[in-house]
Amino acid sequence: MSILKIYIVDDHQMLIDGLKALLADETNISIVGESNSPKTAVKEIAEYRPDIVLTDINMPDMDGIELTKEVKKLNPDTKVIALSMFGERETISEMLKAGVSGYILKNTGKAELLTAVEKVANGQTYFSEEVNAEMTKTSNVSVSKEISLSQREIEVIELIAKEYTNAKIAEALFISERTVETHRKNIFRKTDTKGVIGLLKYCVDKRIIKPLK
Repeated sequence: MSILKIYIVDDHQMLIDGLKALLADETNISIVGESNSPKTAVKEIAEYRPDIVLTDINMPDMDGIELTKEVKKLNPDTKVIALSMFGERETISEMLKAGVSGYILKNTGKAELLTAVEKVANGQTYFSEEVNAEMTKTSNVSVSKEISLSQREIEVIELIAKEYTNAKIAEALFISERTVETHRKNIFRKTDTKGVIGLLKYCVDKRIIKPLK
């Protein structure tokens, strides 16, 4: 069985010690290096060429996004798993663009950590449940942006789904009926749909609004 070489980067030594403790009993894993300094880490990673880098995201001097870019530039075969206290969708998106293979929260247990390491080592990706939820939200938001629907237009669609008349929509959103009519025309034009049924099906399929009950 080949030994999996891991390098850990975090500006808090306590977290590094915690990760080392979780992995200590794994006979197929070797911690080849660690650092509290991202810049030092980049140099050592280039030298040690680990299979996987476990890195914090929010660090002084160089964040996890930049570190990941540097690591992938130096050695594309080295996989990176990001560690975070929370799953912010913008950060997740930036880390994905930088080239991470995994993204887990710092409060993860040993079982999930080992699962992430194993999957990433085998060429797969691994994202914790919380991160997957944020990625789904990101996907939904990007769909809305892709067809350039404004927040107000989405609100109008949601009220159309509730079978509100133009008058009721105007009253609910504190706008004129004429403005509602303008929004409706723009919505049908942008979504390239002709009637209400087609519009609602399109919006549900694209996850712009929740499925109708």
